[in-house]
Amino acid sequence: MKKSYLLLHIAILLAGFTGVFGKLITLNEGMLVWYRVLFSSIMLFFLVKGLRIREVPDIKTRFDIGKVGLFITIHWVFFYASIKYANISVGVVCYCLTSFFTAIFKPVIDRSRFRLSELLLSSMTLAGILLIFHFDASYQIGIVCGVISSAFAALYTIFNERLVTKYDSRLINYYQMSTGTIGLGLFMPLYLYYFPVENLLPSAMDTFYLLLLALFCTVGLYVIFADVLKKISAFTVNLTFNLEPLYAIILAFLFFDESKAVNFSFYLGLGFVLASVVLQMYFSSKEKKTPALEPTALQ
Repeated sequence: MKKSYLLLHIAILLAGFTGVFGKLITLNEGMLVWYRVLFSSIMLFFLVKGLRIREVPDIKTRFDIGKVGLFITIHWVFFYASIKYANISVGVVCYCLTSFFTAIFKPVIDRSRFRLSELLLSSMTLAGILLIFHFDASYQIGIVCGVISSAFAALYTIFNERLVTKYDSRLINYYQMSTGTIGLGLFMPLYLYYFPVENLLPSAMDTFYLLLLALFCTVGLYVIFADVLKKISAFTVNLTFNLEPLYAIILAFLFFDESKAVNFSFYLGLGFVLASVVLQMYFSSKEKKTPALEPTALQ
């Protein structure tokens, strides 16, 4: 279990850099995500073939695995839209609502009982987001995009939690990134009609950033993420990922001087978010080695 928590925090650190790349890459959110999933699927193809990972022969099963990747693809589009319309700090803090949506969606999807502790902890996160929402009216479009993004991130985690107990995590991500590439690619003509761009091809510097984003913050991050879900519940993973803003905001302050763009209500809201993380980690430590944390307990 200790190894799983260590891997989880490595994944969170990598996730902290995704917002930085979103700010550095000049492409709009749709093009950025399409190139991200394209490069990631190519890398994962060679990884799967190089390691001779046995692929799933059933086409239907491949499709069932791959379609979950549409959730993470849509999540990324709205996540980077949040950063583009607001800033890194706002985008990553809104991601913390993933735990709130997980606490709501998972019992409905699994047809199980709601857990009061999860709802209360998630409500603290929600209170933090509401405080942040009022700190600057010019960022409200970005905040709305961030909230939508967190809902799709929750759906991805819930459905992916079922897959990691059956299939190799690298194979899962290969199918999901490939499906995301195809799905978003089919949607791009309509997207570009409403959000036109001057250039369809990224610049040399954007390509470099996209390759780093795909290699470390996508392939590396989501392979670790899938492995962690084998030992740690979806809700705990999502709520612990609320530490991502701490890493991302520090990076944003260092590289983009975003500390000048936030005020007291932002920090107060962030305090609520971090408090929910600390409490969840405390309660989770009390529940370790119980069936609730094991893949076999999933509905």
